[in-house]
Amino acid sequence: MSMLMFYYSVPILSVVCGLWVFCSKRKHLLNTLLSLEYIMLSVFWLMVLSLSLMGQEIFFSLFFLTFAACEGALGLALLVSIVRTHGNDRFGNFNLLQC
Repeated sequence: MSMLMFYYSVPILSVVCGLWVFCSKRKHLLNTLLSLEYIMLSVFWLMVLSLSLMGQEIFFSLFFLTFAACEGALGLALLVSIVRTHGNDRFGNFNLLQC
């Protein structure tokens, strides 16, 4: 039973660390995107672990991984667009009243 708790505690700790970085380091868009990818990979790890321990198919986790990759590509495209228009990815420089 203790080994099973260890298998679940490491991905849950990874999700908590990713959430902490997402909440504390939010000055730059790149930091937030990297922490979101880390959270998605930790949740993927937890999903694969729990599905394999239950003896179920892990086919659903491939859909999750596909959506995580699409989310990463969309975030990277947004980052490139913001850097081209504003010059950097710092959130303090954005003015929401400008178009």
